[in-house]
Amino acid sequence: MTKHEFYVDMTCEGCSGAVTRVLNKLDVKFDIDLPNKKVFIESDKDADELLETLKKTGKTVNYIGPK
Repeated sequence: MTKHEFYVDMTCEGCSGAVTRVLNKLDVKFDIDLPNKKVFIESDKDADELLETLKKTGKTVNYIGPK
């Protein structure tokens, strides 16, 4: 299992809720750090697949790297 760190441009609980909804469909473990606009995902999935999933929220998303 690799822990990936992403920047997601979240400004409110609604934004983090959107991230939660798309990630729950993938069956991965994740933590959302709303104040710092970070999402940490623990998964065997490819970082590109996780990035594309996060982009479905409509937010600006950047892959920071493995944690």
